[in-house]
Amino acid sequence: MNNQTTQPQVGVKENIAQFVLLVVINLFVGSMVGLERTILPIIGEERFGLASMSAALSFIVSFGFSKAIVNFFAGDLADRMGRKQVLLIGWAIGLLVPIMVIFAHAWWVIIVANIFLGINQALTWSMTVNMKVDLAKSTQRGLAVGFNEFAGYIGVAIMAAVSGYVASTYSLSPEPFYIGIVLVIIGFILSLIVQNTDQHLKAQAKQQKMESDPVSTWEVFKRTTWKNTNLSSNSLAGLTTNLKDGMAWGLFPMFLATGGLSVGQIGTVVAVYPAAWGLFQLFTGVWSDRIGRKKLIVTGMFVQALSLWFIVMVNTYPLWIIGATLLGIGTAMVYPTILASISDVAHPEWRATSMGVYRFWRDSGYAFGALIAGIIADMINVNWAIGLVAVLPFISAIIAWTKMKETLQVDA
Repeated sequence: MNNQTTQPQVGVKENIAQFVLLVVINLFVGSMVGLERTILPIIGEERFGLASMSAALSFIVSFGFSKAIVNFFAGDLADRMGRKQVLLIGWAIGLLVPIMVIFAHAWWVIIVANIFLGINQALTWSMTVNMKVDLAKSTQRGLAVGFNEFAGYIGVAIMAAVSGYVASTYSLSPEPFYIGIVLVIIGFILSLIVQNTDQHLKAQAKQQKMESDPVSTWEVFKRTTWKNTNLSSNSLAGLTTNLKDGMAWGLFPMFLATGGLSVGQIGTVVAVYPAAWGLFQLFTGVWSDRIGRKKLIVTGMFVQALSLWFIVMVNTYPLWIIGATLLGIGTAMVYPTILASISDVAHPEWRATSMGVYRFWRDSGYAFGALIAGIIADMINVNWAIGLVAVLPFISAIIAWTKMKETLQVDA
């Protein structure tokens, strides 16, 4: 036992019990977001009388910015405190979310609750992905990230459907949010069981050439944001992907409601998108370990843009299901592949910090997407908001195509 602690083996197979446990934990992490995805926009409109799209989407803005900011510090915090400790703190903060929504008497309480949800997601999701990458070999990073994101977004999908069903059967609140309290308790208990991955991280660092000088957080920020073309292309792709998702989260329920769908049907369409996103990440992550990262990232960004335009153009329930599925597949091509690509480039000594910077930009997209979509929807209409937001991932695809190099064979 002591020998395993001092000389840990790196690899998914060699750490299968811990790897599977982390997959299950992230299922519960994603479920916390799925709990809100179908019903919060409708609660804002029906219970609190929010006529403005910008006001209705304000909860996504608070979620996006808090998650983005805490993501920036989560990587550095993990390097200092350890992954497991940060994971447990994230779950403790998450307990505030369902309780606040249950007792919310005004919309501002919902906004504050989503600040805490952003913190919860930043700390817990960041740690599960970093811990899986710590356990995996360099040729297994796509697989590791793919399983992590698969579990998280399957959790989003399942709980989006469940919350929609519970809301249609009982009421919009409080019944669906009782489930949230149970999710936090289970997630916290499972996180107590999981082992820290600090020793695996040290083993990886020894296998790679050491940096000649320590790399500061500011230097990692510059490399990830603009200095390194591979890292910066990934950051832009991640930002526009989640910008699209912030728009979809806020506008899809209202867009589909105007199309005559019931709450149950809306819940199904809203759930199909992250379900396809989650499911196909099982394949796209592993696929990127074989064919490389760039092809999947560029193609996935194009598919996202085209899927949004398709959704706006059609007007029937079955075709919206198809559009949501295609949107999920496009996102699945990009999401785990970018994280694997960053892991290719970043040295283990500053990998968690680089991922934190990337996740800062990526998850700020939630907020920017909600802001932009809300403003356009108020000025023109929801259809135009969806169509115009789709232009951004299209542009990002072109930039990645022209600027990004293949990272799979890069020696960090």
